[in-house]
Amino acid sequence: MEFTQDEIRQGYDKAAPWYDLKISIVEGLMGIARLRRKLLRKATGKVLEIAVGTGRNFPYYPRGCAITAIDPSQQMLELAHRRAETLKMHPQLQTMDAQALAFPDHSFDTVVSSLSLCTIPDPVCALREVARVCCPDGKALLLEHGRSNTQWLARFQDRFSAWYRQHCGCRWNHEPLQFVEDAGLEVLSHRRSFFGILHIIEARPDQRLSQVTK
Repeated sequence: MEFTQDEIRQGYDKAAPWYDLKISIVEGLMGIARLRRKLLRKATGKVLEIAVGTGRNFPYYPRGCAITAIDPSQQMLELAHRRAETLKMHPQLQTMDAQALAFPDHSFDTVVSSLSLCTIPDPVCALREVARVCCPDGKALLLEHGRSNTQWLARFQDRFSAWYRQHCGCRWNHEPLQFVEDAGLEVLSHRRSFFGILHIIEARPDQRLSQVTK
């Protein structure tokens, strides 16, 4: 079962009031705060975060980053704004679809996505947009979940993937690394965490493609 972007937006608008409470429990079990901190310390310069949600990455950005953050859900962005105010941060927040970014080519030094590709209708399209707006010498920092490389767990994910997609709106057995490569991003590093479910990826626009398009 697939959901349209409007259906996803409506779902997050509805879930926004209790989203942080629910996700905090899951993230605590998976050690995601530590992974966010380690990955996002690599962010520099002008930063774009796609599908920012309630701004759970905000505490981990280094000082000096100029952050633009987008999300299709206005309700989630309102919570992100509150979090930013609490942290005395001033990100530019915009309602936008990651599959059609309204920014010129090569606009950002760093592009960030965390736990978002599982719900975006066309993740490869979104990552192509990431590659487009990222500077040629910039980087994409991705923290995503997907199909485990632990066989028994992968089989469990596969067996219940349709049920999970229908009830939670999430593709929990997809392959984030494959999406990144299909989108024309060059993978610089990739590692896994939490039984192989979590993928921590650093990538950049493929330099070979950049040469072809010049």
